[in-house]
Amino acid sequence: MKLLLCCLTGFWTSSVLGSIKNILLIVSDDLKADAINCYGNQTAHTPNIDKLASAGTLFQNAYCQGTVCAPSRASFMRGRYFGKNEITWGEHFQKHGYSSVRVGKIFHMRVPGDIIGGTDGQDIPACWSEKYNSPGKEAHTPGNYACLNLNKFATDLTGRESTRMPNRMFVTVDYNGDGSDQPDFKTASKTIELLKRFKQENQPFFLATGLIRPHYPNVAPVQYFDLYPFRKMKLPLVPQDDWKDMPSQAISKSNSVRFGIDQFPDNQKRMWSGYLATVTYMDEQIGRILQSLEELGLEKETAVIFTSDHGYLLGEHHFWQKGNLREEVTRIPLIIRSPGKPSGISSSIVELVDLFPTACELTSLSIPDSVEGISLVPVLAKQDVQIKQSALSFVPNGTSLRTQNWSYMKYEDGTEEFYNMKTDPKQFTNLSKSKEDRIQLLKHRKLLTQRKKAIQ
Repeated sequence: MKLLLCCLTGFWTSSVLGSIKNILLIVSDDLKADAINCYGNQTAHTPNIDKLASAGTLFQNAYCQGTVCAPSRASFMRGRYFGKNEITWGEHFQKHGYSSVRVGKIFHMRVPGDIIGGTDGQDIPACWSEKYNSPGKEAHTPGNYACLNLNKFATDLTGRESTRMPNRMFVTVDYNGDGSDQPDFKTASKTIELLKRFKQENQPFFLATGLIRPHYPNVAPVQYFDLYPFRKMKLPLVPQDDWKDMPSQAISKSNSVRFGIDQFPDNQKRMWSGYLATVTYMDEQIGRILQSLEELGLEKETAVIFTSDHGYLLGEHHFWQKGNLREEVTRIPLIIRSPGKPSGISSSIVELVDLFPTACELTSLSIPDSVEGISLVPVLAKQDVQIKQSALSFVPNGTSLRTQNWSYMKYEDGTEEFYNMKTDPKQFTNLSKSKEDRIQLLKHRKLLTQRKKAIQ
């Protein structure tokens, strides 16, 4: 009765909602953890994400479940390893009197297709009480265009690789401007507008802000590219015959040889330059949002969750993009800043499916029975708490199991990869046939079988 009265009057008290009144979820797109300064990349300029991390909990070992956009977002928005038709964050929060608002990309949108069209993609309308898209020109932005695997550079707007075209993932565009024409700037501006409205209305909210950078095409004003001169970019080390001990199903089809970028080492460096340029541009939009949250006095009652749908490969193992089980893809950035919780760094293994139940517990809401994740609130209170042994990630032809010191991958044809992440964090030596590590291998085989059975 008390909750109903508060909903009708618009008046909310901490006794009803707990100490956290609101949730702000910020999701970057295709962001690898090691492209952020606070995750160890000393080249990256990410002051706003770094500041958020210094005030919250930085999760060093957070893993996605889907390794491309659509399954990952369907998963974490339902708190399930394979999200289908179960209740979403937004539906659950709406049932408890919250405004549930999406700005930008949360469920899957084709980038660049849906961004150019301003269309909803695979959005779930029932999840939101309001929704706003942020269109942009993407690769068709006037400026210096490059398709780096084809070694093509131009300023003409004709003939550019774009929606559904085979080389679109190797496109960069730098141009003269302040960035206010870009989708992420528009998304940040709308988010700020909504925060002001929520403050005025004293309305509790679940606000999901979806930024599309650094997803290809890497488009940003030239001043962001200038921060990362391509000649100063260092390419990842790839040992000779790196693929020799990989099963055939582990070798990404998105590799340097297949797309021809192996012929252009400088263009591989330009890929890093473009990626980091858009990371910094995206970071600035986060800074605008967090500054507004602070100026409005909402930071004292709002938990901020920052993450990405999955990581990304930029030439590691001579692979590019995503959609496989390498550490660069499965490991994602995750930072949670919650009022009243201490700041720190956690090495706990966590998964994106854990975010939905975490948001529920922070706001004192029940956790739906369909949710398979585990709340991270105990870790926020004490960073050395371990809530689970392992994390699962999936591709159509296989599954990975990540534990504190080991990475185990099993493919549908029965082949395996097994890496000691303490001594071999870059996953260069496959130990699946090692006699010395057989006990650990058998342990991980059994654990993977148990975990998969539990979620079927």
